[in-house]
Amino acid sequence: MKLSVIGCGYLGAVHAAAMASIGHDVVGIDVDARKIESLSKGEAPFFEPGLQEILSDGIASGRLRFSTSMADAAGAQVHFIGVGTPQQKDGYAADLTYVNAAVDGLLPHLSPGDIVAGKSTVPVGTAARLAEVVEPTGATLVWNPEFLREGFAVQDTVAPDRLVAGVPDGAEGERAAAILRAVYHTAIANETPFIVTDYATAELVKVAANAFLATKISFINAMAEIAEVTGADVTQLADAIGHDARIGRRFLGAGIGFGGGCLPKDIRAFSARAEELGRGESVAFLREVDAINLRRRERAVQLVVEGLGGSVYGKRVAVLGAAFKPHSDDIRDSPALDAAVRLHGLGADVVVTDPAAIENARRVHPQLRYEQELDAALQGADAVLVVTEWDEYRRELTPEHAAALAGGRVVVDGRNCLDAGAWRAAGWEYSGMGRP
Repeated sequence: MKLSVIGCGYLGAVHAAAMASIGHDVVGIDVDARKIESLSKGEAPFFEPGLQEILSDGIASGRLRFSTSMADAAGAQVHFIGVGTPQQKDGYAADLTYVNAAVDGLLPHLSPGDIVAGKSTVPVGTAARLAEVVEPTGATLVWNPEFLREGFAVQDTVAPDRLVAGVPDGAEGERAAAILRAVYHTAIANETPFIVTDYATAELVKVAANAFLATKISFINAMAEIAEVTGADVTQLADAIGHDARIGRRFLGAGIGFGGGCLPKDIRAFSARAEELGRGESVAFLREVDAINLRRRERAVQLVVEGLGGSVYGKRVAVLGAAFKPHSDDIRDSPALDAAVRLHGLGADVVVTDPAAIENARRVHPQLRYEQELDAALQGADAVLVVTEWDEYRRELTPEHAAALAGGRVVVDGRNCLDAGAWRAAGWEYSGMGRP
């Protein structure tokens, strides 16, 4: 099938390349000429495992191309909208500027029978409004939310755990669902569930999933706060309750909390939309979920300060991690960088290292010092703060090797990913999050 993908950021670029990899003819469109130039050369503009390979293959095969002209979307049977919905600068609500612009720009190039498939995360009610804009062209709007995990986005696009399609009522909706099934033929052949809903349910599925995951993370971090004043071990607590099949162990890793371009802004936008609908009390708990998450960043900094005797002024602190999670170079709302900036503000000589995200971090926070090599970052450090659980830190870095480079013996494990016993045995003053 011939597809267009409007918006070639993280979501759109991955979706375009993945659709080409399963045999579709895809054009990706974006107003950013530099990004389009990079993609057209087969160069991924951000780090995502597996993307470079399918991007290069798609360009070489002729099934994938990129353009800055919306006119090049004409003739596609399905048009995916994959632009960003950032948090508004003056509030919690989602900014729909890019979604609205993408749909408006696409309208002159739509033909009767086309499918416009929204993938962006939007407030409930957006699809119904946009459907009224699209319908006069003879095209049909569907809402097909994405459920990508950064670091696994290619896999999650080609072989997702579920597919959701919000469609209009009647024959028009049945036809649209059938076309989407054809788009995702590979996944459906591998028995991926394909769930057909109305618009509102499809929109809510994405934000509800993110709200639940954020709540689960903040729940265990709330337990970490209690553990810290009682002497309990939150890691053992999580293991114990995680054996209950109704709870499960995933997303019960206490630490410095969540970040990135989805969970923080999505739970805030959900809260704002619920307020607009007159049901703010229904998701009022999400405010506390957000607050708990932000408190854990401050707690990690506090542990470093305490470990260094009450002040970090003039002390060298090696911050291991800049990306908000491993296997990504995404620094949006990164707890790692937040902690680094807070320490810098307290007068510490902060040195940040990360396998993939240094250049992105440097552009946003040039006041920090950066070292690409882990050993260089550790050299002479009075304290070490682990904030992104890359394998390079949690598995490959030994306390003995770190001790040979660092000047001090203070390590704060912001992700509870180190072997506390091994680090203490090697002479380190180890502090975890919610661990005695």
